[in-house]
Amino acid sequence: MKNGDQTRTGDVMAAIRSKVSSRALAAGDRLPSIRSFAAAMGVSPSTVVEAYDRLVAEGLIRARPGSGFYVAGGGQPPLALAEAEPQRDRAVDPFWVSRQSLDADPAAMKPGCGWLPADWMPNAALRRAMRTLARAEDSMLTDYGSTRGSPRLRRWLLGRFAEEGIEASPDQIMLTGSGTQAIDLICRFLLRPGDTVLVDDPCYFNFQALLRAHQARIVGVPYTPSGPDVPAFEAALIAERPRLYITNSALHNPTGATLSPQTAHRILNAASAHDLTIVEDDIFADFEPEPSPRLAVLDGLDRVIRIGSFSKTLSASIRCGYIAARTDWIDGLADLQVATCFGGPSPVASELVASVLVGGGYRKHMHDLRQRLARARHAMAARLEPLGIRPWLMPRGGFYLWCSLPEGQDSAALARMAVDENIVLAPGNVFSVSQTARSFLRFNVAQSDDARIVEVLRRAMHSLPVQRS
Repeated sequence: MKNGDQTRTGDVMAAIRSKVSSRALAAGDRLPSIRSFAAAMGVSPSTVVEAYDRLVAEGLIRARPGSGFYVAGGGQPPLALAEAEPQRDRAVDPFWVSRQSLDADPAAMKPGCGWLPADWMPNAALRRAMRTLARAEDSMLTDYGSTRGSPRLRRWLLGRFAEEGIEASPDQIMLTGSGTQAIDLICRFLLRPGDTVLVDDPCYFNFQALLRAHQARIVGVPYTPSGPDVPAFEAALIAERPRLYITNSALHNPTGATLSPQTAHRILNAASAHDLTIVEDDIFADFEPEPSPRLAVLDGLDRVIRIGSFSKTLSASIRCGYIAARTDWIDGLADLQVATCFGGPSPVASELVASVLVGGGYRKHMHDLRQRLARARHAMAARLEPLGIRPWLMPRGGFYLWCSLPEGQDSAALARMAVDENIVLAPGNVFSVSQTARSFLRFNVAQSDDARIVEVLRRAMHSLPVQRS
């Protein structure tokens, strides 16, 4: 065989190995026919035959006479999410940052984490709800959850949707084990390995981690103070043909930006023209002083799926999320939740959440929380100003400040040094698909009132060499 033929055979083999390792082809899946794959690769059928024969000899695939070639069992390595994309600096890897926050010593300071301190939460209301639940029927404490979750909590959610202007029926909503599980179920339901998903750049880093677990191709769209960059969004729809777009509308994570009405309408028009489904994570909605435009409200739950949870406002320990979508999709998602979790979310968790929400004190809790956070945002911005660290914008609500560093400072380097001081930071590139946020840090203002945080930043910035672009 000539060298050129060997190279083309190797290219075909590499393409098949890549499909298997990325799980685009799973064990037992049929490979493309020889003629169709030859056309796709731009090679002769005999080259594909040679490549398939070699892969059979390696044990990666097997031949079924009269049927074709199939991926052999055991052909796939275990999925290692940390290796599912080009290796990043560990200070800007989503899993590293998550583990640093979740596994931190109780005494550690966590300005980079994504939740409120325990003493900011409605602990008295949670304890009252627990005492009430302890007197419930035994089945509440021992049985599986129903497939769509607590009727009481779903009724409360439908009432909130009605206040926003969403006319939803009870069969358009289901509860899940968490907000993250809600996205996971949607990805299982709508995506296949290799599908393209649009996210904001920057975006919540666990969107990226979860999409990597589903073997999706992630494309970032630059985010502006009024929402995604519309021309870039429209260009990505044409060039990439994505299946989904996942975003926060209210108080965007990490930037704190708010979607404008004009941007919302243009995004929905583009999505309709290109048959794009949008997943709108509304987890920060109750931190807004007044509601901003919502894609789900404007769309009416046609091509927009609304998800959310209560981990930011009530408790990250009592996990419960929800999905609101088209009726036929909720049917399929409920079946999928049964297949993966056997039933809906914990009845204990959903009833605890429902008890606090309908108990009369939730609105006051959120009112007080919004005021406290407003003071904390401005106080943190004032403490950072002498270091030359400034908010990209001052959010209308929420607990994040997305801050730019002085020119030449590297947030990942600061994060590495801060860990040695028992401080967990969230460097910019952990949120950026394009890795263009090196000079940004996200601060949780509710977790940043210790003066040592600013002092450690000052010393680290002074000791690190300034990096030029």
